[in-house]
Amino acid sequence: MLAKIAEVGYNICKAIQRAALIFLSAPMRDQLVPGRSGGMEKAMDINELRDSINELRDKINYHSQKYYTEDSPEISDFEYDALMSRLKKLEAEHPELVTPDSPTQRIGGAILEGFEQVVHQVQMQSLNDVFSRDEVLDFGQRVAAAVEAPRYVTELKIDGLSVSLEYRDGVFFRGSTRGDGNVGEDVTENLKTVRTIPLRLTEPLPYLEVRGEVFMPHKSFQRLNRLQEEREQRPFKNPRNAAAGSLRQLDSSVAAERGLDIFVFNIQQIQGREVSSHSEGIALLARLGFKTIPIKRVFSTIEEAFEEAMRIGESRGELDFDIDGAVIKVDSLAQREALGSTAKCPRWAVAYKFPAEKKETRLIDITVQVGRTGVLTPNAVLEPVRLAGTTVSRATLHNIDFIREKDIMIGDFVIVQKAGDIIPEVLDVVKEKRDGSERVFEMPDRCPVCGAAAVREEGEAAIRCTGGECPAQLARIIIHFTGRDAMDIEGLGPALVNRLLEEELIRSAADLYSLKAEQLENLEKMGKKSAAKLIAAIERSKERDLSNLLFALGIRHVGSRGGRQLAARFKTMDNLIAATAEEIAEVEDIGGITAASVKNYFAQEQNMDIIEGLRRAGVNFESRETAVDDGPFTGKTFVLTGTLPGLKRAAAAALIEKAGGKVSGSVSKKTDYVVAGDEAGSKLDKAAALGVAVIDEAQLLEMLGQR
Repeated sequence: MLAKIAEVGYNICKAIQRAALIFLSAPMRDQLVPGRSGGMEKAMDINELRDSINELRDKINYHSQKYYTEDSPEISDFEYDALMSRLKKLEAEHPELVTPDSPTQRIGGAILEGFEQVVHQVQMQSLNDVFSRDEVLDFGQRVAAAVEAPRYVTELKIDGLSVSLEYRDGVFFRGSTRGDGNVGEDVTENLKTVRTIPLRLTEPLPYLEVRGEVFMPHKSFQRLNRLQEEREQRPFKNPRNAAAGSLRQLDSSVAAERGLDIFVFNIQQIQGREVSSHSEGIALLARLGFKTIPIKRVFSTIEEAFEEAMRIGESRGELDFDIDGAVIKVDSLAQREALGSTAKCPRWAVAYKFPAEKKETRLIDITVQVGRTGVLTPNAVLEPVRLAGTTVSRATLHNIDFIREKDIMIGDFVIVQKAGDIIPEVLDVVKEKRDGSERVFEMPDRCPVCGAAAVREEGEAAIRCTGGECPAQLARIIIHFTGRDAMDIEGLGPALVNRLLEEELIRSAADLYSLKAEQLENLEKMGKKSAAKLIAAIERSKERDLSNLLFALGIRHVGSRGGRQLAARFKTMDNLIAATAEEIAEVEDIGGITAASVKNYFAQEQNMDIIEGLRRAGVNFESRETAVDDGPFTGKTFVLTGTLPGLKRAAAAALIEKAGGKVSGSVSKKTDYVVAGDEAGSKLDKAAALGVAVIDEAQLLEMLGQR
């Protein structure tokens, strides 16, 4: 009773305090409001502040659960972002109140040297695979012979990576991979970035370990491969490989970008609650905040369980993620214990694996698509065929080597399937059905979009368009042109470049220099001030060195260092254009392949149109660079880590490279110097272990003769 009276009194005092804040004069109120004069501690004790932050976290966690796990959002993205922004601000003002389970800890950023091993207290077993109805029924007979009246559940078999999630007092503290079933790897920081993994449970159970399957949804996989293509990096073969690569990133911010998801499907260990069946356990996990594997109902016969597996197989084309089968399990935990396990697999469950669905159809034609990086890709045009739940009328043929290897001809009957149940591919040719009407396909030697030469460089399978104005890759070309290490046009990001192209205000990089402020003012989110700033930034870029321009043009194999070397050697754009391939190849770090690429670039009419457009605009075509192979850092490798007091890391890297040095992202035996700033992290430890010299910004500038 006394405690209740005290609580009521406390709440009345706080209400009076809040009312007083409203009526105080502004100068006095400023002394009591956080962020104005020393925080809220003068008006509010740290416990009340902590309660306010926890209330905000609870609200964010609730809406995250609704959005990510239940797919039934109750507020807009804008409102959610506002809540998150408020939490970030409060935690920045009071870092002592940041907790590991805060929603702000999902963004990633921890850089690891490697993964620690985790010994699983409960073995993470694999399943015995079965491939037919008879094998499933045999499993049911073995179970029925050992236990009385078994009941079954049938679940999706997600094609992903199995992980363990551990909670102490309701808070997520460790996540690990399956590994060999007995020992896995600690990937806690990466798993924190998976939005459907609760960082705090709805009940503070003393200890809980669950098992789940991390996967990459199709939409995340497609977005990731588009990014890989834009970055001129190899696309991932299937969502499972992409998920595996994401989960084992040493930089958790990379994992955070990938859009991973999870289904939890088993309780490994639990304290504080009693559970008698698998279906009961899954229902409990859902109440605790997990995204659980869907279970429609419990089946009393193995035949009914198998029929559910078949229904799952028929509907897999409608899912936004990969499954490669269905899992049939005994529901009772007591019966599971009685059935036991082999050394690696339980006797109470099997995985029914779906056969890869293959169909025969006719290849009507082969078309060529030009990607954003200029690669020409042949695609099969097929007579429509129903495959893995969808109608397929096209399939990738990868490149001309693939076509020759498979001996594919236009008019052939072919066998197709979906790789990973997503990407249609041609498996084989039904050669016995050929009637002589089939035609051999040849890749074009000109780009089908812009007409520029399409070339295949030595050692590569890809054939590329060489046109600098090719519409198929124009956005990527211009975005690269405006980048920091290129022409450095501040304020001209990818979204605005695409808008300028959509509005047909530009058709090449040279057109940027013809833009007028009045053309930009009416664009969304621009206005007069922003338009004027952008025009000024474009004008400033005209003075960039020839080395930056050469890099900006996107000549294949010419990076920022190569641009500096070429500019230092030839001094003017016209000298470089007039140089022979042999003269270009003599430049340090260039070589024959790059020299041929440079000559080929200037041999294309549309590329020379861009060069002349830049010349008319007054862009600088001369170099002030000196050869970087003569600098004080020639032959030296540097690693930058931490926050430097006066230089941005990009600026420090440019100084090092200008002096002949190379900048690497990781410390190794080949590293000569580590340049360390504040919060340098684990790279310092590695430098110490390898005996690599560590210097600060002042010492770097002194070595460059700038102090």
